[in-house]
Amino acid sequence: MGEASPRWAAPGTGQPTSTGAANYGPRYASRIGPEFHIAQVNIALPLAPVDTPLLAEFVAALDPINAIADRSPGFVWRLATEDGNATAIRPFEDERLLVNMSVWETLDDLAAFVYRSGHTAVMRRRREWFERIAFHIALWWVPAGQLPSVSDAVVRLAHLEEHGATPYAFTFRRRFDLDDALVVDDELACPA
Repeated sequence: MGEASPRWAAPGTGQPTSTGAANYGPRYASRIGPEFHIAQVNIALPLAPVDTPLLAEFVAALDPINAIADRSPGFVWRLATEDGNATAIRPFEDERLLVNMSVWETLDDLAAFVYRSGHTAVMRRRREWFERIAFHIALWWVPAGQLPSVSDAVVRLAHLEEHGATPYAFTFRRRFDLDDALVVDDELACPA
């Protein structure tokens, strides 16, 4: 199966969209520290609707994995509706696409969660639940205290797809430091 190319525009508009459904609650305000933090967005195209048996194990893992993120060192914020996750937020023309966003104090904190926590076991199983997508994750720096919008994340993913890694949007492997210097890191590779 080839890699799908997401449709980045908001439904029916041709333009990125945002949602007011994010939980920007005060619970995270005390965790915002240094001058810049790292924001991330990742998307997934499920093989079936979220409420079907095929995705039942993935859905069952959401709360435990989100709990790991919430208590991980360096965690600042994650996109969530009142249900505690972001599966109901559909900012893309292709409304099957799921979106996940978070902010972390450092890139090392984010990498530790993604590649060295209970999150890794779920990530290894992603092909059971999701299609391959060529550009499924984007990272970028945000000033501490600033939380990214969903529409900003949509634009960052589109920019990465069109231009490759730049200081505006990059990946774990091809990332930019705060001085806009490119860092190529083959150590940060998906474990699946």
